[in-house]
Amino acid sequence: MPRAAVWELVSDPYSLPRWWPRTSRVEDVDPGEPAEGRQWTIVLQTTEGRGVRADFRCSATVGEERYDWEQQIEGTPFERHLRRSTVEVRLSDSADEGTQVGLSSVQALRGLSRLGGLLMRRGQGALLEEALDGLERALL
Repeated sequence: MPRAAVWELVSDPYSLPRWWPRTSRVEDVDPGEPAEGRQWTIVLQTTEGRGVRADFRCSATVGEERYDWEQQIEGTPFERHLRRSTVEVRLSDSADEGTQVGLSSVQALRGLSRLGGLLMRRGQGALLEEALDGLERALL
């Protein structure tokens, strides 16, 4: 898939339900450019079927190469467990004239939640694998 098509998908918050795990919908996306600083709300679907709202902000972009977003944690229920939560999407050209996608996530835990760090890393790894699968499906 050409990089421009992949970039269009990963840099548009409204496209997140198509590929980001457990995202049922996206609301309140700041309109216009630049993308850096743009904010939006994701409604995540829990395993019990409830919706949980989480606010995000694009923290950095580099051309059609990198798109980073971070969760707005201060003043939310997530603040009890998380100090920081970020996602980085990296795009590069692949040998077969397609686009290689790399995803990474950093979550800094707070207080006693730090004791669950190993489980959190495993969970984040599975989440990123699911997101890559979702990207592939969305781009077919």
